[in-house]
Amino acid sequence: MNTAENQKPSLNFTGYQKFVIAVLGFLQFTIILDFMIMSPLGAILMPALKITPSQFGLVVSAYAFSAGISGILSAGFVDRFDRKKTLLFFYSGFVIGTLFCGLAPTFHTLLAARVVTGIFAGMIGATVLAITTDLFSFQMRGRVMGILQTAFAASQILGLPVGLYISNLWGWHSPFLMIVAFAIGVGFLIVLKLKPIDTHLKLRTDKSSLHHLKETITNPRYLLSFAVTGLLSLGGFMLMPFGSAFTVHNLGIDMEKIPLIYMVTGFAAIFVGPLVGKLSDTFGKYRVFLFGTSMSMLMVVIYTHLGVTPLWGVIAVNALMFVGIFSRMIPAQALMSAIPDPASRGSFMAVGSSIQQIAGGLGSAVAGLVVTASATGAIEHFDILGFILVGTALVSAVLMYFVHQSIPEPDAK
Repeated sequence: MNTAENQKPSLNFTGYQKFVIAVLGFLQFTIILDFMIMSPLGAILMPALKITPSQFGLVVSAYAFSAGISGILSAGFVDRFDRKKTLLFFYSGFVIGTLFCGLAPTFHTLLAARVVTGIFAGMIGATVLAITTDLFSFQMRGRVMGILQTAFAASQILGLPVGLYISNLWGWHSPFLMIVAFAIGVGFLIVLKLKPIDTHLKLRTDKSSLHHLKETITNPRYLLSFAVTGLLSLGGFMLMPFGSAFTVHNLGIDMEKIPLIYMVTGFAAIFVGPLVGKLSDTFGKYRVFLFGTSMSMLMVVIYTHLGVTPLWGVIAVNALMFVGIFSRMIPAQALMSAIPDPASRGSFMAVGSSIQQIAGGLGSAVAGLVVTASATGAIEHFDILGFILVGTALVSAVLMYFVHQSIPEPDAK
């Protein structure tokens, strides 16, 4: 590991570091909400634009695949610029794409707008991870990742209910315009307060962008991390597309109760995220990852085998399952942030983000081939998805061991 990584800097956040975490958290909130808002808007959007479910599915998947492709295409050159400028460039493109979504009058214009949004949004997550790695020591990254993950929970608790509420008042365009307004405010904070992040430029070589990309995707140490990233995303996205249908038709929960399940799960995630991050920094990131993997496997098997269940039981299982998921995701991100060399962090994160998006799309596609819907709407073979996820979790735990072995954690107790 690098000399800088072996030093023992202060483990307390400075005022500026707290600002960076906050602004990156708000930024992540807008990106996640923009992605998640599409699914619940389907019931309003499809009749409004007179499109079929397959066309709506194309709108959703176009975002993910364009985000994945953009990661590969941009990986060769992202390390050649100040990360603040890179972040502003991609975030500006994301805001413009989201604005086009809010103004789109037809299916084809909305599809094009989602492609544009995905191209720029796909690189923002990678840039955020590169900035986090540049500005925070390895011993602090678990806490940082834990706090940033609360953006996911906040989008469930605040973003989705508000977005759906205003869409019922003013139409399906309004949530996208709401995101644009919020994102512009975040953008101004970045412009005015975020300092240049260009230390990595001093380490840059004169190698071409293509050569830089080739070195990234052929580096044996990086390939192992990419494999883990792909497996984590592949398994994680299998249950998501059919979660609501399974809850309604198999577990016997009324559709009106779904927002309550999301809300309670989101509050649990907000509490658990920072706690998992702190435990990762204190007791070791791989240990917490193993705990999260074990808990995820147990809860997924229980969840996918449930029959008709009381609401409180469904909420409890979902909340515990998210505890397991967060206990995998946060230490995994913190561990893999220490893999790349400073001069290639942006490229590494970009390729990793691309693999995450594409693997997630493949996971959803595989799930669609496995499950079927009965005449009553019940989801069949959902338990098979649970066993597949357990298999990917076991393999990822083994691969993560080798990642962990290459990253000493001297401060872990």
